[in-house]
Formats: sequence, C-alpha cells, structure tokens
Amino acid sequence: MKVLMVLTSHDTLGNTGKKTGFWLEELAAPYYVFKDAGAEITLASPKGGQPPLDPKSDEPMFQTDLTRRFNADEVAKAQLAETVRLDSVEQKDFDTVFYPGGHGPLWDLAEDPNSFKLIETFIAAGKPIALVCHAPGVLRHVTNADGTPFVQGRYVTGFTNSEEEAVGLTKVVPFLVEDELIGLGGVFSKVNDWGVHTVVDGQLITGQNPASSSEAAEALLGALSQRKSKTA
Repeated sequence: MKVLMVLTSHDTLGNTGKKTGFWLEELAAPYYVFKDAGAEITLASPKGGQPPLDPKSDEPMFQTDLTRRFNADEVAKAQLAETVRLDSVEQKDFDTVFYPGGHGPLWDLAEDPNSFKLIETFIAAGKPIALVCHAPGVLRHVTNADGTPFVQGRYVTGFTNSEEEAVGLTKVVPFLVEDELIGLGGVFSKVNDWGVHTVVDGQLITGQNPASSSEAAEALLGALSQRKSKTA
C-alpha cells in the first residue's frame, strides 16, 4: 500500500506577522495509522524540502501521544525534512492521497494547479482521497470531468466557521472552509467545536478538525481495503 501525504509550503499567517504551516497532529496521527498498517508513505509539498510547521501545533496543550511519537522518531523527521516536490508526483504511483490541514494550505494548496489536477487524477482513477480540517478547502478548484465542482452534491465536512472564530482568524484567512464548501454545493455537516467528525461519501473522506485526523485516516484505510476486495 502506497500513500501520498501532501503538506503545505506556506508559512505566513496573512498579515498578522505570525507563522503558520501544517498542523502537527494532522500529519502525525494519520502518518502512524498508515505506518502501523504497513503502508509506504511519501511526503510531498509544493516547494519540496522541509515544510513549515505551525508553531502553535507543537505547544504543550496541542501535543498528543502521536505528536510526541513523531517528535521522537528520527526516521519520520528526516523524511519530513526532505519532502518531494508536488509537481514531481503522479497518481499512478500511489493507492491514495491524504491532505493534512493547518492554515497554510488555504494560501498555497488551494490555489495550486499541481494540487487540484493531482486530486482530479485520483478521482478519475477511482481511488479514495482524504482531507482533514482546513485541507478540504483545497477542493475549491477541483472539478468533475464536466467542469462542475467536485464537492457539489457531496457530503463533506471541514474546519467550521465557529472553530475559525474560536481561534480568532476569521478575518485573516483567505476564505472560510465551511462557507466555501457550502458555496460550491457541498452538503456540509459538523459536530460541536473540536469534536471528532468524519464524513465518507464514496471515494471522498473529510475530517472536521485535528481531533478527526486518526478517524479520517482509518476511514481511508477502510475505503482502500473495500476497493481492493472489489478489484481482486
């Protein structure tokens, strides 16, 4: 099983002067779901090399057993330091793709043709895809073969307006994930702020927030094994 994980290369939080990037739990939790299932993982980012970590996600209150495991894992950290360039990867080399969030993807991956074209090739190949927290916003320019928005009519979730408000960044982000997905015709659902919520709609799997990262990765593994049994 070969899993591609796509991380942001964007490190600036709008005009706040603060740093952003990917959210550590949203990388670490799925990373070990896949690793412990025996998957071969490739990490990619638009610029390649070391992607920026949102420093807030490594603060004590946001650490988990899996983020601590990642921080102590020299092999994983070495892999993270050398992500491959996003424009060098192809769908045919992987069984699935997982997008961790953090605020960074709203600036780069959401507007990166390499990203949305890559997702479209996974969709066309019938392979499952998963995105968590802010990463479902990366679907904003992803379309079906007929040009309609991919999320139109699909059941989705992602970082909610009230969660964005709770972290005080409603006016800083380029767009709100919940509003964007609804505007594209997605059928958006959510639970209470910071609750675990994952939505599976065919080959599309979305998670609401960092706490949903493991569950979304588990759902992706389930979708992969279903696909395998159908094609066997």
